[in-house]
Amino acid sequence: MSQSQSRLSILLRRRPSGAPRQEDFEPRHDPIPTPGPGEVLTRTIFLSIDPYMRGRLSDRPSYAPPVKPGDVMTGETLGEVLASNDPRFTPGDVAVGARGWQSHIVSPADRLAKVDRDGAPLSAYLGVLGMPGTTAYSGMTDIGRPKAGETVVISAASGAVGSVAGQLAKRAGARVVGIAGGADKCLFVQQDLEFDDCVDHRALDLAAELAAACPNGIDVYFENVGGRVQEAAFSLLNPFARVVMCGMVSQYNEAEFPPGPNLGFVVGKRVLIQGMIVSDKPERFAEWRTLAAPWVREGSLRYREDVVPGLENAPEALAGILGGRNFGKLLVRVGPDPA
Repeated sequence: MSQSQSRLSILLRRRPSGAPRQEDFEPRHDPIPTPGPGEVLTRTIFLSIDPYMRGRLSDRPSYAPPVKPGDVMTGETLGEVLASNDPRFTPGDVAVGARGWQSHIVSPADRLAKVDRDGAPLSAYLGVLGMPGTTAYSGMTDIGRPKAGETVVISAASGAVGSVAGQLAKRAGARVVGIAGGADKCLFVQQDLEFDDCVDHRALDLAAELAAACPNGIDVYFENVGGRVQEAAFSLLNPFARVVMCGMVSQYNEAEFPPGPNLGFVVGKRVLIQGMIVSDKPERFAEWRTLAAPWVREGSLRYREDVVPGLENAPEALAGILGGRNFGKLLVRVGPDPA
């Protein structure tokens, strides 16, 4: 069996200690599977790399079960349908939702969504029109609820979630301040995404820089990072502020979570702090795609992608996103677009 006629899978070899490394994973080649009743076989075009994946590598309790050593690593993919035993899909369709670090995946048809090939670029359905975009939309709609004239702060503002969250706040008429890592990312946030300001989290005095950018305090804080970024933002929260707890990437590689801030101010300021998992409201995915696809096509909803070639490089890509080395939505190009 030649590799070109087989399926490549990336398995978890061992649980990482700290940041994941290439040696924590291993490749496997096996025959391309055949779909059973109600199933669909897809050839992977893009694999999404997201910070939540680090939690799947740990065996500590979480909202989703961990990947076990010896199992295929999990991750959302977009692929071309090669074979289908469900009337909703035919060969040549493009579908999003199949899960796994694999070149070919068999999935239940009801877990897939067909993609409009004449709409946005295919990669967008894993980023700005996919889970990250939906996360931003759900967080802002259900928790953040930005209003005209308010100050909204977005951590990891150049990333796949933060970039959309900030643009939604701008559409609501808010003043939006981003926090990003490095001059290039801050420039992108201000010039391309059109945030009102952006603070470099590597600044010597982050708290002072953020305070200067938010002279009227913070009404909505969209949390993707944690750590010293969170500490600086929390000190500026206004009475009745809303905090969208979406992610805490700064601590994902830690064996034990560090102690949190003193939250005594939450009572006096009547601050709402709420966590969110995008899968809690699955109906948001189709709702967001319908709303945002026209914005993407007309260019009014902007985004950036960082594409790594080759499924074998997915472990390195995951380590990169956890270290903040990506710039925009991180994807692995697994195979070519459909003819």
